[in-house]
This record gives sequence, structure tokens and C-alpha cells, in this order.
Amino acid sequence: MHYRRLGRTGLKVSALCLGAMQWGYTTDEKTAFAVMDAFVERGGTFFDTADFYSRWISEELAGISETIIGRWLKARQNRDRVVIATKVYQPMGTGPNDRGLSRQHIIQAVEDSLRRLQTDYIDLYQAHAFDAETPIDETLRAFDDLQRAGKVRYVGAANYPAWRLMEALWKADTGQTVRYDSLQPHYNLVHRAEFESELQTLCEQYQLGVIPYSSLAGGFLTGKYQRNRRPESKRADSVLKRYDNKRSWAILETVERIAIEQETTPSAVALAWLLAQPTVTAPITGANSVEQLLISLAALDLSLSPAQLQKLNTVSNWQQE
Repeated sequence: MHYRRLGRTGLKVSALCLGAMQWGYTTDEKTAFAVMDAFVERGGTFFDTADFYSRWISEELAGISETIIGRWLKARQNRDRVVIATKVYQPMGTGPNDRGLSRQHIIQAVEDSLRRLQTDYIDLYQAHAFDAETPIDETLRAFDDLQRAGKVRYVGAANYPAWRLMEALWKADTGQTVRYDSLQPHYNLVHRAEFESELQTLCEQYQLGVIPYSSLAGGFLTGKYQRNRRPESKRADSVLKRYDNKRSWAILETVERIAIEQETTPSAVALAWLLAQPTVTAPITGANSVEQLLISLAALDLSLSPAQLQKLNTVSNWQQE
């Protein structure tokens, strides 16, 4: 396993982050334990979850991912050897203050997350999205108080547009509060423009750690999708609705050719490309089994040649569209 600093901070995290969105949803607790055990055994330290996972299925499943991680932490007694990132913002109830980034919701939400995770601190607490109804200085002040209380060690943002992220950095500077030290953007080979058009330069300039989600484009870049062979499921329909176009198929076919050249998998190639991007700290990758996890971990030992990187950059270049 390789380790990288999270942005400008002194915190070091594993170069791949294990996403836990599917715990309790498509992955049962026993399997989740096995995947987390395998990740740690191979040097993994960085875990990403959110209080909202998996409330979109049912209200009863709200917080299930955090709950499973908490049970695992208690069973393994390894809290001091892992870095836990979770998020706040999404609706956790039906009340008017059960969502967002108000001081009211953040203070309640962090206590709930700490209880589910069975810990007294969160390593990286992230705003899951920006809240247009709450002044950013109110949000930052709440995060600052949590850091001073020792309940949160670092804070970050996810799904922020560049203008809001820049405003947050400016407000933190002028208000002398804790600032965002990481960004979790939607970023992969077939979805580059959203991050690269503005956010990439901002993260580089202000030294934010970058933790891309949807690193394998919802499974599109794993190779299980083909032009003439497409899985039948609601998830597949959603993935293809986004990526069923000439450019995406050309990217996937280039990834598959390079995978053959490297005697590896398309997943490893797609993750290796992300790992080669200078602003990226640790791509998030999920796994419904230990076997899937090992496929992703192979990216850490995969060195793409300059020519292969150039092919991938050229075929996925959104500026030439």
C-alpha cells in the first residue's frame, strides 16, 4: 500500500479509499467485515461513508453504513489505525432541521454519527453538498467548534461547485475558522469536465486533497458493459443513460486494450489513471466482495507508460468535444 498526505495537512491516508456506501444495502454485514479486514490486512487505512447511506432505500436503513463500520471498529479494536471519513447534509428525518448545513443540523448529526460509529472522534467530516439556504460562515463556525471540541479532526467538502468552494476558503480565511482541506468530486475517465474545468486548478492552488468518487463510473469502466452486451437491471439502465455514447465507448475500449497490454483488468487501468493525476490523493472504490477489492488494489502496483497515459488522456479529452 502507498500513502499520501491529505492536501496541505499532515494526515497520511492510503492511496485508495474504501467506499462503504453499499454496506447494509448490496453488501451484508458479514461480507462488509470480510472486505474491511482484507483492506486493512493489505495496508488500507482510509474509509469513506456518510450518515445518509442507505436512507434512499428506506428510513430504517438511514445510517446503516456507519453502524456496520462502528460494529467492525469495536470488534477489531483498531480505531487508532484507520482514518474514518463521513458526511453531513442529506435528509436524515422529516423535520425542517433534519438536513442541510445549519449549525442546528450539524451539531445533531455529528453526535448521531459518533454514536453509530462507536467512536469519540471523526477523522474527516465532510459537507456532502453545499447548502444554499445556510450562510457558509455559519457552517464553518459549527465545524470549527467541533474541531476545537475534539469531535472532528479535519473537514472537507463534497459536490461543491468552484464558486462555493472558493467562497468557503475565503470565509475561512477572513473569519479565522477551520477550512476545507479536501474535496470529494465526481471524477473518472468518462466524467472529467466537471472537475477539470475549474475545480482542479482551485484544489491545486489551495492544496486541497482530492478524493474522487464514482472512480469506475458506476461499473462502466470495469469492462462488464459492452456495446452489444449490456446487463439488464435498474442500475445498468442508469449507468447506460449517462454513458451510452460514442465518446464513452471509445474510452472503455481504450481502457480494455491497455488492460490486455498490462495483463490486468479494466478496473485497475481506470484507477491507475486516476492515481497518476497530480491533484488526486485517493480515489474511492467500493467492493461487494474481497475478490472485487483485490481487483481494485491491483491498481496500486500498476504503472501506466507515458504512451498509455497519453492514449487515455487523448480519447477522454473533453475539451475537444
